[in-house]
Amino acid sequence: MSLFSVDIPLIETERLILRAPREDDFAALAAFLASDRSRFVGGPMDAPQAFRSLLASLGHWLLRGYGMWTIALRQDDAPVGRVGFLYGEGWDEPELGWHVFSGYEGQGLAFEAALAARAHGAAQFGLTGVISYIDPANSRSLALARRLGAQFERDGAVIGKPAQVWRHPKLEALA
Repeated sequence: MSLFSVDIPLIETERLILRAPREDDFAALAAFLASDRSRFVGGPMDAPQAFRSLLASLGHWLLRGYGMWTIALRQDDAPVGRVGFLYGEGWDEPELGWHVFSGYEGQGLAFEAALAARAHGAAQFGLTGVISYIDPANSRSLALARRLGAQFERDGAVIGKPAQVWRHPKLEALA
């Protein structure tokens, strides 16, 4: 039997730490994914499905070399959301995605996390000029995409659901 491992980089911002998903993040993740707020990211879902989502986050890092970080507060390491890159089966290209858990909206945390993830993704993974798939009804994510400098590119679909495709600015990759 062989074991695989992957180093998930740690990114620090003024208020946040973007870190590897951990099992002790599960309660906060499961609560978010059980709520109606998760409807734009595949939810609501029950606890077993939420646990598979946690496992998928880790597996994505292993298969693709990049993935979603847990967004945690610097002050106490409390998980407040997820941000990072996804590239699922049938997707056009890698996506920058984000969501924050209930009680943490409207504080600029998703913006701070997405900026840091996007810069790291461009510099370290060569993911520059990525897209974000956004449900046209998700006004908060549409506003965040605009704030991040992304531009509407076209209507499309992801996982069989209509979505708008927003293109992020090209950033410099490390040589």
